[in-house]
Amino acid sequence: MELAAAATLLLGLCFAAVIFLSVLRGLKRGRNLPPGPAPLPFLGNVLQLRASALVKSLEELAKKYGPVFTVHLGRRRVVVLWGYEAVKEALVQHAEDFSGRGELAAIDQVVRGFGLVFSNGERWRQLRRFSHSALRSLGVGRRDVEQQIQEEAECLVQDFQATKGAPFDPTLCLSQASSAVICSLIFGQRFERDDAEYIKLLAKTNEVLVLSSSTQGVLYEMFSRILRFLPGAHRRIRRDLEDIGRFVTEKVQEHRATLECEHPRDFIDCFLAQMEKEILNPSTELHLENLVMTALNLFFAGTVTVTTTLRYGLLVLLKYPDVAAKIREEIEEVVGRGRLPAMADRSRMPYTNAVLHEIQRFCDIIPRSLPHAVTRDTCFRGYDIPQGTDVFPVLSSVLRDPKYFSEPDRFDPGHFLDEQGQFKKNCAFLPFSAGKRSCLGEGLASTELFLFLTALLQSFTLSSPVPPADIDLRPHASGLANMPPPFQLCAAPREEPEPLQACTGTGSARPSHEMSK
Repeated sequence: MELAAAATLLLGLCFAAVIFLSVLRGLKRGRNLPPGPAPLPFLGNVLQLRASALVKSLEELAKKYGPVFTVHLGRRRVVVLWGYEAVKEALVQHAEDFSGRGELAAIDQVVRGFGLVFSNGERWRQLRRFSHSALRSLGVGRRDVEQQIQEEAECLVQDFQATKGAPFDPTLCLSQASSAVICSLIFGQRFERDDAEYIKLLAKTNEVLVLSSSTQGVLYEMFSRILRFLPGAHRRIRRDLEDIGRFVTEKVQEHRATLECEHPRDFIDCFLAQMEKEILNPSTELHLENLVMTALNLFFAGTVTVTTTLRYGLLVLLKYPDVAAKIREEIEEVVGRGRLPAMADRSRMPYTNAVLHEIQRFCDIIPRSLPHAVTRDTCFRGYDIPQGTDVFPVLSSVLRDPKYFSEPDRFDPGHFLDEQGQFKKNCAFLPFSAGKRSCLGEGLASTELFLFLTALLQSFTLSSPVPPADIDLRPHASGLANMPPPFQLCAAPREEPEPLQACTGTGSARPSHEMSK
């Protein structure tokens, strides 16, 4: 009995010592860190952070600790930036210091620091520079890619027509349209709509985003060091990403067998050709592993961000059919029915432009942004942030900053319209982030959103099988992304138009319109 009591006492003392040393180490390392709630050993701020509503939890902490504060996801220390001023100051005015990529545990287990999006240091700099140049050489930002997007918009219209006005889930149609553009740029290939392997690939891509945004996905980000040994969403994320990686690897091998360095057909060819030129450069980061992961990054991001934004945007327009009606009026005035909308029309469609901006702001697709990390010991607003510390520049807090949006929780196109009904910019519109890690595909995504949405509204009157008043716009899940709830829509063809052709149009402005959530 005495021996057992002594053993129990010894274990208790050891446990207390571990806790004491853990707290002491945290205090020593973080003497001048931004303020924040005291973490529990090993568990971090589990009492203050809700996995099912992480951004809401961070908002509550921001009210208490200010726009720059520290939280702990398990043993992982994270500095949170809240509001437009703090995010802009860090990402733009201290761009180099905050240009690192932080941990995204479920995805890191597959990419392992390779590829454009999740690399750091010289690897990231080389890949970013090359990718930007290659995409420009392939026509991104120019008229030829715009014409390709218009062709996909016409195919999307045909997909909607095939439903014959019956209720349907638009997810697959939208995913095929957006992925077709990025697949053409990366693989030089357009997959058929009924290609079974392609459909499975899109399903896996969507599943990765859904699982990463689920409560399980958020919990894994908080406690990955423990949960990685257990079954859960992270296992399925890994399997899906590995399957996508195998598909990309097969395409790379096919390209290597038919490569003509002087005549690159797509992004993979551009990368392989540059690899040949730098074969004797020992410091080059242009090698096969970075090619596969960069192509995977571009395919994934180029598919899911546009698809999710369009899905959420269509749900918003079902909720507010008079907003969709005003867009159709503007399309009639500026474009007419005999051709497809073009990017040259956008400057003459202020209401449509304002609605698209408000959709991106209100739907807030990537609420926390991808995690950043400081690249060196950094002094920011009087606080010391050690090199390698992860940083959450919370984009949701920027897109809903009450200093820059009069009613941030309402859907209101008036946030981007002046008193004359003309489009007005807002500096806090940062859905693609800012600084050195801003989204490389911002221009391409913006073009797709405008051309796809206007093509659909030009051809259809969209309605919901349920009354608009019953449509709930709250995210179905909110982790890596804000996922719209599942829904169906009905696409009733408008009067039979003339054959659509691509050209440039002109038009006039529309008045502002306000809608509440």
